Amino acid sequence: MSEDKGPSVKDQIHAQITGALAGAEFPIQTPEDLIAAFPDGADTACCAGDLKVTAGEAGKLLKPDDFPFKSAKDVADVIVTRAGL
Repeated sequence: MSEDKGPSVKDQIHAQITGALAGAEFPIQTPEDLIAAFPDGADTACCAGDLKVTAGEAGKLLKPDDFPFKSAKDVADVIVTRAGL
């Protein structure tokens, strides 16, 4: 019997990033604008299980050619992929 553990860490972090950016105006052109779009800026944290990632830490995973971002989903997709979740 397999246990249903609910959403994976990847799915939880993805959903939290998307939720945190729900009120942001897209496209977002620069890393600075992206950090500013999070409710608590670089200190905005996403947590799942034992994992805690701040927007500031996640921003270090992004590259200049990732911009502009067209949606919160795009941002979340790139961050969870680069974080190896």
